[in-house]
Amino acid sequence: MSRLFSPLDIGPLRLSNRIVIAPMCQYSADEGRATDWHAFHWPNLALSGASLMIVEATAVEARGRISWADLGLWDDATEAAFAQALAVVRRHSGTPVGVQLAHAGRKASTHRPWEHHGGAIPPDDPHGWQTVSASPLPYAEGGHPPIALDQAGIDGIVAAFADSARRAVKLGLDLIEIHAAHGYLLHQFLSPLSNQREDRYGGSLENRMRLVLEVFDAIKAAVPASMAVGIRISASDWVEGGWDLPQSIALAKALDARGCHYIHVSSGGLHPAQRIAAGPGYQLPFAEAIRHEVSMPVVAVGLITEPQQAERVLADGQADAVALARGILYDPRWPWHAAAALGDRITVAPQYLRSAPREFADLFVQD
Repeated sequence: MSRLFSPLDIGPLRLSNRIVIAPMCQYSADEGRATDWHAFHWPNLALSGASLMIVEATAVEARGRISWADLGLWDDATEAAFAQALAVVRRHSGTPVGVQLAHAGRKASTHRPWEHHGGAIPPDDPHGWQTVSASPLPYAEGGHPPIALDQAGIDGIVAAFADSARRAVKLGLDLIEIHAAHGYLLHQFLSPLSNQREDRYGGSLENRMRLVLEVFDAIKAAVPASMAVGIRISASDWVEGGWDLPQSIALAKALDARGCHYIHVSSGGLHPAQRIAAGPGYQLPFAEAIRHEVSMPVVAVGLITEPQQAERVLADGQADAVALARGILYDPRWPWHAAAALGDRITVAPQYLRSAPREFADLFVQD
């Protein structure tokens, strides 16, 4: 058996292989509510053969959405719509489903990416609202500044994450991923480029990590032991003087000590001055460095596109699992093709059994 198709335990959740579908925003919600698009999109990915599907960044409050069309899980209406779309997945697939709980902070209130280049929307626009952050610093020069959260506002954010986590439990989801990456609110508190506070949430590394750890603790307290809870981080801002790998390792170790079940390692998104040297597996050094420092599983992501490449990542000890995003949108049967390329087998729905090519007659196992 290949490493890619060997099982992996993420806390209480056993994965049948090490292929994870990373969260990918669809910008197709109605006031935070899942729509027919989600009821089509989620089952399509759930039938891909990946062992875990993590649903897109899901806002814990309305002002935490990236765009006005983003998904949410903050009230009964958003929970009910999520349940309807999730029910379609459950009827046709046993693939574990997780949700990425998120707050966009100062990167909220935007157009959809294919409209107006996805730019920010001012608060006085019908599709816009006032954003919040660690400090009153806009993401881009000339942008409308966010309001710096006071202590009551911070407490409200922590409570919102915990409430959404409780809703995730009611929905029967298998995993929660805390979104602390890509320049969104929790990342804004972590990075000294966006956090200029002088209170207990700013300045030192310990203070800048405080909100992330408070959110993690609140979610862990809100969910049963049977729910896997992990986090996604940006290991580097790719900007001098910003959040970097040594700080990411310190955060990872603090989370590991608190019982975090996994860490999903990405990078960037905090500052428009970032200079990312993108290429195949360009984020793997971050994942590998963190893996050497923690006991929890590490998920690698970023231009991992070929089965043999993914297998090497695991065999060489750079990560414990690999996540695919845009690549699995392009090829929703990537795990099937990977199993064939590595001489392994994969479980599929019985309706698909006869699609196996003759040269891979033993490729499929009936679900």
